[in-house]
Amino acid sequence: MTLVEHTEQPWLSDPRYGGMSAASAEASWRASERQRASFPAAPQNDYGSTGPEVYGLPSGDYEPVIEIPTHVETAAESDKRIRLIPFDEIKLSTGRRDLIKGVIPKVGLTIVWGPPKCGKSFVVFDAMMHVALGWEYRGRRVHPGPVVYCAFEGQTGIEARVEAFRRKHPVPANPPFFLEPVTLDLVRDHQALINVLRTRLSDAPPVAVVLDTLNRSLAGSESSDEDMSRYVQAADAIRDAFTCAVIVVHHCGIDGSRPRGHTALTGAADAQLAVKRDASDAIITEVELAKDGPQGALFTSRLAVVDVGLDEDGETITSCVVEPDQSAPGATRAKVTGQAELCLRVLRDTIADVGTIPPANDHIPSGTRTISEKTWRSNCYAGMTTDDTTQTSRQRAFVRASNKLQSANLIGKWEDHVWLV
Repeated sequence: MTLVEHTEQPWLSDPRYGGMSAASAEASWRASERQRASFPAAPQNDYGSTGPEVYGLPSGDYEPVIEIPTHVETAAESDKRIRLIPFDEIKLSTGRRDLIKGVIPKVGLTIVWGPPKCGKSFVVFDAMMHVALGWEYRGRRVHPGPVVYCAFEGQTGIEARVEAFRRKHPVPANPPFFLEPVTLDLVRDHQALINVLRTRLSDAPPVAVVLDTLNRSLAGSESSDEDMSRYVQAADAIRDAFTCAVIVVHHCGIDGSRPRGHTALTGAADAQLAVKRDASDAIITEVELAKDGPQGALFTSRLAVVDVGLDEDGETITSCVVEPDQSAPGATRAKVTGQAELCLRVLRDTIADVGTIPPANDHIPSGTRTISEKTWRSNCYAGMTTDDTTQTSRQRAFVRASNKLQSANLIGKWEDHVWLV
């Protein structure tokens, strides 16, 4: 075996590191030495022999071989990671920037915080279902795509929440919403989570990953700068792996004026939403921080109780769905334009002409006049004046308009019934 002569600075005389700077050569040499030191010792037989016969080879004289990496990254190769873009080559990207327009950035860390039982998890779940389904959220465009919701606490509650949403909304088959119901230590387990998502969602990576809540997924202390910084780094790793939004649901501090724990979390946030209840028990969501967008937007909601099934004792299981509350102070009814405005006008006129009150049920407000969705659709088709008047284009325009009106809480739908809210 030929060994490299060890001088006081052996990396300077080793031909493997020729052409590298002294610092890079030293770093590469030391990495190689650490690798050599980590090789397992040769196995021995019952008599302490480490000869070739232990490996099932014939005895004899063998020259020991030390595996050395065939390629060591040069300084020039490692520097390729660092880019300098001249001023004149910096161009504005016109791509979509938000997951929910003006509320949650498409890529980045968003903190949604508030006191216990304020409804923040309901609000986040409702918003993420709109993203997964491609429905506008409170009249705002969304960037649609798969959503992964990590429920680190209250796992049985999220199941009931899903069923309530399913019963109150026309959810199509197999929406791209995925529940992760196992409590994780995010700092320790974030790479495992990334690996699972890469495997399961290889065809369409997630556009959003929700971590609900921070407290249940942090093994350390929320008040520690080191622990909180590691948590932020783990969240950043998820963001970078999928170029997506990472949404952390978090509690408030003792005085209720800010998110709980060290400011390393809020300092790293790209957006921050505060959730609270007012004196009328309405849920108020405010965009109180946005690094690259407007802030101050308010959304007012209420929780509507929904019966979702019966337990093994035959008793009713209930959960809640989020409903926009246009009657609360500061709430504004969404304004619609284009085909949505046309479809809303057609619905009003058709209900006025032929609307009827259906038999009493738990889904349609008592005394509300409705029409069939089929009738509404046909009348909308007749009023459309798009350049492309094919059946397919009309169908798509109607579906978009219907979803927009429903997400803005301007209409209600159940089975084939449609009505004005």
